[in-house]
Amino acid sequence: MAPHPAEFHVPPVDAVALETRAAGLATRSLKKAAKTRANLLAIRMMDLTTLEGMDTPGKVRALCQKARQPLPGRSEVPSCAAVCVYPDLVPVAVEALQGSTVAVASVATGFPAGRIDTRSKLREVADAVAAGATEIDMVIDRGAFLAGKYRKVFDEIVAVKAACGPAHLKVILETGELRTYDAIRRACRIALDAGGDFLKTSTGKVTPASTLPVVLLMLEAVRDHYLETGRMVGVKAAGGIRTSKDALRYLVLVAETCGDLWLSPQYFRFGASALLTDVLQQLEKERTGRYQRAADFSCD
Repeated sequence: MAPHPAEFHVPPVDAVALETRAAGLATRSLKKAAKTRANLLAIRMMDLTTLEGMDTPGKVRALCQKARQPLPGRSEVPSCAAVCVYPDLVPVAVEALQGSTVAVASVATGFPAGRIDTRSKLREVADAVAAGATEIDMVIDRGAFLAGKYRKVFDEIVAVKAACGPAHLKVILETGELRTYDAIRRACRIALDAGGDFLKTSTGKVTPASTLPVVLLMLEAVRDHYLETGRMVGVKAAGGIRTSKDALRYLVLVAETCGDLWLSPQYFRFGASALLTDVLQQLEKERTGRYQRAADFSCD
């Protein structure tokens, strides 16, 4: 049975406790072999993304090749989790990634603002899935949410989930626009109750994007949902994550909040293409003792 709007009530967030715990976990450090393993895991969790008006088939193919083989000649460096593109470029990505383990994701539902009618959103989702996308990154209607129209947000996620068919649904909350931790917790509850497969922080188009306290809050939400229902839901941290050090801090959050089950691309992702370059630099530094230029790892 679908929840009554009153059931979207959530207890208030203790902001001081949340930020203190996030800051404390951020001080943890990984050394040598553990750091190398964590960096390799971070690569497996990355969704490489190109979501610009100037995107071309050639740019998408180059990104797909980077996702398949982030560091040519180094077989121990794994492929990334997915490549995320606009719906019209899904067929290009599907062809470029054929035979690989890299998934094809597509943004949908009027990305990044979400201000189109529901019928158009569902058609966009269905078209992307028909073209071969196995993951859909939808944006919620933040205007409706901030106006208190929680049932509208819930119903739309339910409809999009149905339109996804076999594809996994990542629900982008755009946490930088939700203003408060209490609002973010409520949005998490709505997305979880509506059947989302992932909670995602941001489109990457709004500042602030992903932050440690916000991702900690989202991890707590999916952990509590699992304890209540037995259903595991993933978290995707997207926007503003640029360094290996940043990524390792997020992995510590995952391990300490949700445990080892979530330390997998199936349940945690990074949406940060710029992150890959720094992680590859760190891996080469660990291997050779020298830093290489960022340009040496570029997919351009």
